[in-house]
Amino acid sequence: MPDMEPASPPMIETGAEAAEPWWHRATGYQIYPRSFADSNGDGMGDIPGIISKLDHLADLGIGFIWLSPVYASPMVDNGYDISDYRDIADEFGTLEDMDRLIAEAKARGIRIVMDLVVNHSSALHGWFQAARASREVPEHAYYIWRDPAADGGPPDSTAAAFGGSAWTYVPEVGQYYFHYFSPAQPDLNWQNPALREEVYDMMRWWLDRGIAGFRMDVISLIGKDVDERLYEEGPYLHTFLQEMHREVLAGRDVLTIGESWSVSIETGLLYCGRDRQELDMVFEFSHIREGWHPELGKFAPKPFDLVAFKHALFSWQELTREDGWNALFLSNHDLPRQVSFYADDTTHRRAAARTLATVLHLLKGTPFVYQGEEIGMTNAQFERIDQYRDLETLNHFQEQIVQGVPPEVFLEGANRNSRDHSRTPMQWSSAPHGGFTSGTPWIEVNPNHTTVNVESDKGHPQSVFSHYRRLIALRRESELVAFGRTEQVFPEDPDVLAYERRLGDERLFVIANFSGCEQLRDLPAEFTGAGHCIAWSHEPREDVPAALTLAPYESFAWILK
Repeated sequence: MPDMEPASPPMIETGAEAAEPWWHRATGYQIYPRSFADSNGDGMGDIPGIISKLDHLADLGIGFIWLSPVYASPMVDNGYDISDYRDIADEFGTLEDMDRLIAEAKARGIRIVMDLVVNHSSALHGWFQAARASREVPEHAYYIWRDPAADGGPPDSTAAAFGGSAWTYVPEVGQYYFHYFSPAQPDLNWQNPALREEVYDMMRWWLDRGIAGFRMDVISLIGKDVDERLYEEGPYLHTFLQEMHREVLAGRDVLTIGESWSVSIETGLLYCGRDRQELDMVFEFSHIREGWHPELGKFAPKPFDLVAFKHALFSWQELTREDGWNALFLSNHDLPRQVSFYADDTTHRRAAARTLATVLHLLKGTPFVYQGEEIGMTNAQFERIDQYRDLETLNHFQEQIVQGVPPEVFLEGANRNSRDHSRTPMQWSSAPHGGFTSGTPWIEVNPNHTTVNVESDKGHPQSVFSHYRRLIALRRESELVAFGRTEQVFPEDPDVLAYERRLGDERLFVIANFSGCEQLRDLPAEFTGAGHCIAWSHEPREDVPAALTLAPYESFAWILK
């Protein structure tokens, strides 16, 4: 059955502020610039390339773009190491290109939300270059320095997230600087008021250029106390976020999303509670971590556990029932492709992609689509370590080999969880390199681009793209989808996920088979009878039967009558 055509996305309001925040009904789309669209054939995506694809996003119904970093950077960590916060990296374009992107997106009813990376800068930032040359300059206090231990070694044994020590020695000043990630990413000293004002002034500068807000990278680290070895959600975090709100965000109609790998049910509303005056929502990763080994981490993934996944997902729905707001996502630039991680990316790829979309987009919150997700892109399944480009993956490979882990064992984990799987080029067509570039891409395109691409998907009768477009339109148009409360159904079922949404007398019922086998379920009587099917993975059916047989990765969503 053909997919229904949704209404066109609304244009950006320029008059009085709406009664509800605009982002309550909007869907975000994350662009990883170096992998989205290359306009000049150098193998690297760029801002003009993004502009050329804005109609694709407008057709999808996207309300705002989360743009991963395009700032000037040596690209040690693919732009998450910024050398100048007020300039654009040459490979991505110019400030004029950025201004044009903001204007062209706005003309299509799309806002731009930029990545804010202020836990650390690049070691090539002017601040750090001054700081490493002398203890006497003001910039020295913009970073975190400590004297050597008695034996001349690092101040403590803290390990960096990307491998090795978190401390690097600088002979010119006779001190070590702290870097939570790599030595190329020295941590900023947020306890320095002058540093904080530099950050706030930069944020105001970008907002005045017309962006619609910030996604705040690892923001939970800025309140750290290194002497107490308290890093995530340190003692100063919420004081700094409240100050940031007062100094920059208050009175502006903008969106702020914090990223925190440590936020929990107990601390979630400290970030986004309506009276906290901090952030609008937070990316939390409890449902992601359920797929990691508890001790060995992401490169030793464990089998997907649907019950644990549901517990994490619906705990946050419960937390934000009356306060706060959810950021809904299953994939981003740091995560594997969702259809490969949660489902079947071969035989049932298209159905699984549609099912994952239905489950996520009909929850309460603001959904985020990661580039390529809307056509069901998959992990690349690299065969050699030299095909990887990700700093984290390469560093951990070296550490694991030293520890005696066979290369093929590490590669098995990397092929499930490496960040590079989300960073392979966007697959626009079956042309060489997926239509991403006329040159040689900075990372290999997934070989399946000949069959999995935008052109072929849009022409399929069960298009993943059309399914996403319908779901995005439903959020814009339906009060029930946007604001209804969520109640889980079958919480202990190991194969089936189901939930209900309620708003007044309106009810929505969603059910999805997360297994590769047929599943038969007796449905509660309160859900059975006449309904209006608004989303389906295979074929629609209007009635809600007392006993429902679900094919592998089949899903339905009904408005109950």
